[in-house]
Amino acid sequence: MSGPARSEVGLVIPMLDEAAALPGVIANIAALDPPPAEVIAVDGGSRDHSVAIARAAGLHVVEHGRKGRAVQINRGVAESSAPLVCILHADTALPPDALALVERTLAKPVRALGGFTPLLTGTKTRWGTSFHNWAKTYYGPILLRPHLFVRGLRLLFGDHAMFFRRADFLRVGGCDPDMTIMEDVDLCLRLCRIGSVKLVPRIVRTSDRRVAEWGPLKANWIYMKCGMNWAFGRKKGLDRWYPDIR
Repeated sequence: MSGPARSEVGLVIPMLDEAAALPGVIANIAALDPPPAEVIAVDGGSRDHSVAIARAAGLHVVEHGRKGRAVQINRGVAESSAPLVCILHADTALPPDALALVERTLAKPVRALGGFTPLLTGTKTRWGTSFHNWAKTYYGPILLRPHLFVRGLRLLFGDHAMFFRRADFLRVGGCDPDMTIMEDVDLCLRLCRIGSVKLVPRIVRTSDRRVAEWGPLKANWIYMKCGMNWAFGRKKGLDRWYPDIR
């Protein structure tokens, strides 16, 4: 008997020291229906057992060695052979029918990019921060790029499990390799040149580890500070305010 028909969506997981989170994301991927066309984990130089865990689970592991989600995503998409790609963070869980939703969303030619609606959870459910993240998807471009908002720009972040056509990603040059954070929002601007951005009203659950570490007020202040600096042209050096939390 043959297995279930695979989707046209490949998953790319940029990872760095995610040994604690990987068993959860591997179990989540195994529950997807339809299953992904492929799963590529791009490691940025982990010092824990991330690579061994991913390989033991049968994931295609690329030891890129250079830290930074932008360059890791670029490498993962370059390695992929799937026509559609979803970027999945190791601390994010997709709904079982996520890949069917990706295919349905990108079936519309006018759509260049999509993402799900994240709910921050873990130590507790962060309703306030999750609502603010939902709201800034809309108010961010209204305030900062209103001419693009009317053309379909929405601001998505990595926690949205962003997805796109591989050909479109390559067409716009992928992520800016010099960016260490905010590469996701920058990608929204790049892909908005060729189509609209869609926030899919289905929840993905993502870790609240930054909010748990910093507290809600500090976390949202850091998010805002990084976002405003990016909006006014400062793309480098933002990671000094945004350290890794594992």
